[in-house]
Amino acid sequence: MNRKVLLPAAALVCFAASSPAAYGQTTANTKIAIINIQDAITRTQEGQKLAKDLQGKYEPTRDRLGRLQNEIQSLRDQLARGANTMSEEARSRLAREVQNKERDLKRDSEDAQLEFNQAQQAALGDISGKLMTVIDKYAKENSFAIVLDVSSPQSPVLYAVNEILITNNIIELYDKDHPIAAAEAAASPAAKPAP
Repeated sequence: MNRKVLLPAAALVCFAASSPAAYGQTTANTKIAIINIQDAITRTQEGQKLAKDLQGKYEPTRDRLGRLQNEIQSLRDQLARGANTMSEEARSRLAREVQNKERDLKRDSEDAQLEFNQAQQAALGDISGKLMTVIDKYAKENSFAIVLDVSSPQSPVLYAVNEILITNNIIELYDKDHPIAAAEAAASPAAKPAP
């Protein structure tokens, strides 16, 4: 299986649709499949259980942050209502309290989000690895040459048969068109004829 091919999906489709013989390929028809891997992960039974478990695990944190947000809003309202009647010292103290709570809320929210994202990524990575095995098996059993992930523009190729891999052909052609000996001879002063 070859992953992380840096060609856009459209180029791969054009490649697969063109004459196989032009690329040293012997098969007459190249079958291409597409999948939305993110959708597949979230719709598997394990993915749905993971989402439910994560939501349950972080529900207390979300509730605590919501209470802190409500407390801050209440203090802001109190500060706005008493702006004309409170002493300068009371207003300053209340404003500092609001600032401190806002800082705490921001820090706690960022920490909770980071922790949630890390837990989610770890669990999704496990499901993704298992799903790649299923995709690999399915592609082979159904004679697909390429499986493209429509949810990931950065790395759209999830599976590709080696028969359509043209890396070696391209290297040979490049080396033929741009041989090192010619480049070294052109750069070497001894190889240049004297004027």
